[in-house]
Amino acid sequence: MSATTEASTRKRSTPPARIALQIGLVIISLVWLFPLLWALFNSFRDYSYTVQNGYLSFGGFTFDNYINAWNRGGFTNSFLNSAIITITAVVLTLALSSCAAFVLARYSFKFNLAMLAVFVSANLLPPQSLLIPVYRMFRTIEVPLWLSESGSLLDSHLGVILINVAFQTGFTTFVLSNYMKTFPKEIYESASLDGATAWRQFYGLTLPLLRPPMAALGTLQTAWIYNEFFWATVLMQSGDKFPVTSSLNNLKGSFFTDYNLLSAGSIIAALPVLVVFFVLQKQFIAGLTLGATKG
Repeated sequence: MSATTEASTRKRSTPPARIALQIGLVIISLVWLFPLLWALFNSFRDYSYTVQNGYLSFGGFTFDNYINAWNRGGFTNSFLNSAIITITAVVLTLALSSCAAFVLARYSFKFNLAMLAVFVSANLLPPQSLLIPVYRMFRTIEVPLWLSESGSLLDSHLGVILINVAFQTGFTTFVLSNYMKTFPKEIYESASLDGATAWRQFYGLTLPLLRPPMAALGTLQTAWIYNEFFWATVLMQSGDKFPVTSSLNNLKGSFFTDYNLLSAGSIIAALPVLVVFFVLQKQFIAGLTLGATKG
């Protein structure tokens, strides 16, 4: 065997540590996927069959759970509610956070770091600790009837949108401001010499450079806001205004819960997020990795 062949053989051989790492990652992935696969498996099974034969049995397959879950859960209306809340909240969050991040990253003033700390600290507060003050505040704030039928922020899409924007803006501002700090100052100095205003520098120069992180954050925000359950359940009172996550409560019975039916409803509710992730997968990965290569 020649020296070239021996060298190529050594290069192709995988070290034991790497093999052990790959085996460990596969095991962790299977452990993480097991609840999802188990829910998917039981969503196609009849409840009476599993009660009689146990959940570890094999059989009783049916598609009726999905039909019943769609009808009982009111997914046609709840998907529309989730779309209104999620799309509006994501757009507002990205718009406000990009403006705030531009100011924090581009300009240096006395309270720069303090403002960024305030933005980040909002994400450290547990939502349960703010339940009573937020509920009372939303109940007393009056809004036009065309924005809310109740005349307040309670039981309205606007209230859920605002609370999601308030909680998510801090994280996105923190990420975008750190990303903007990697931009060379010379491009802004050149723009200023050419007479570009601050708005022109933000809209014409900064926003095009923010497409990768904005796509990544948009994907994350879509998943987080769409899957948000706590505030939608607390602030909503009318069943016809509930988003998808809160509508899953309609599948729970008073005396017992058909977990096969609930699994089918959960799979239906998760489909839009999966579609968004797979459509924006390349942009999401690019946004997460691009900042690591910045000088």
